[in-house]
Amino acid sequence: MAVKQTAGREKLGTFAPKFAELNDDVLFGEVWSREDTLSLRDRSLVTVVSLMAQGLVDSSFQYHLMTAKKNGITKAEIAEILTHAAFYAGWPKAWAAFNMAKEVWAEDETPDDAKAAHE
Repeated sequence: MAVKQTAGREKLGTFAPKFAELNDDVLFGEVWSREDTLSLRDRSLVTVVSLMAQGLVDSSFQYHLMTAKKNGITKAEIAEILTHAAFYAGWPKAWAAFNMAKEVWAEDETPDDAKAAHE
C-alpha cells in the first residue's frame, strides 16, 4: 500500500503550495496508489529507470532506490535493471546510478561481494 506523502508540503508548502499539493495528493496519492493496475514494485522499477535515463541521480533518485528496495526489488535485480538500462540510457548515467544503488543495498552485501570489490 502506498504511503501518505507529505514531502511536498513540508519542503515547498509555503513557497509553491499548488506544486506541493500536486506532488503529495496527485502523484503520490492518486498515481502511486493505483496498485490494481501496476504494483508498487513495478512502479518503483519504472521510476528508477526513468530517473536514471534522465541522469537525475540526486536525493530524489536515492529516495526512489530506497523505495524500490522496500517494494521488493533485490540487490541482484537492481544490478540487472541498471545494467540493462545502461545500454539505452547511457553508460555514464549507469555508473552514477550504480554508485548510489551500492549505498542503498550495502547492508545486503555478502563477505564474498566485499572481497570481490577489493580485488
